[in-house]
Amino acid sequence: MKEPNKGGGFWNNLRHGGMPSAIASIRGGESAQQTAQQMAFIRSLMREKRRPEVLHTPLSELETIVFDLETTGFSSQHGDEILSFGAIKVVGEEVKEDECFYTLVNCQTSIPANITELTGITEEMSKAAPSLIDGLHNFMSFVGKRVLVAHASAHDKSFLNAALWKTSKVQLTHRVLDTMMLARWLEPNRGNYTLDELLTVHGIPICGRHNALEDAKMTAKLWVSYLREISQHKKVETLGDLYAYLSRT
Repeated sequence: MKEPNKGGGFWNNLRHGGMPSAIASIRGGESAQQTAQQMAFIRSLMREKRRPEVLHTPLSELETIVFDLETTGFSSQHGDEILSFGAIKVVGEEVKEDECFYTLVNCQTSIPANITELTGITEEMSKAAPSLIDGLHNFMSFVGKRVLVAHASAHDKSFLNAALWKTSKVQLTHRVLDTMMLARWLEPNRGNYTLDELLTVHGIPICGRHNALEDAKMTAKLWVSYLREISQHKKVETLGDLYAYLSRT
């Protein structure tokens, strides 16, 4: 998508923490100002260029945010939306169990019965939850400038980009590592790369599947398992080394 021209008063207002009066009158004073500040923060964070020096960070010291989203379906381009965000911080091979994030969001669309059965999230829970921009702002505040990690990340990136564009007219600029790609590199002869399969193979207990935070925690343990394998058997020391090896798969 092409971003709208930023030269007009609307975008200048947003960049300076303000919001046009027409929107403010609809949203209400304090709510409008808060939304404008959230949009400005997200836009500022996404404008940050990827720092090349991060590529020189040893994997043993790399700070990552392992995350997962629950959604109403599989297509962000056809009306499906985010239901919840879950994330946990990992530093090197240490999962920071006390540094995690979780929120439901008001998805503004109906939740199919099979998704409620899968996730346990009902329409009543969604309606009582924070707005998408509130949830997205708080999630991105938790992430900061850290590298993101997810399993089968194309799905999560698609929904994150859709949410970022819908709320703030920006696209995700963070580096994203995919544990499925790591699995394909380290275990090329495996026929199944689903999260459940890989958790089982690596002896990671499966608990609370399809809860965004619980899935993020299990993916974090899988990520750490792969980091340990890489450190023992591969000539990969830095994030840049890892990217170089993954680009060959």
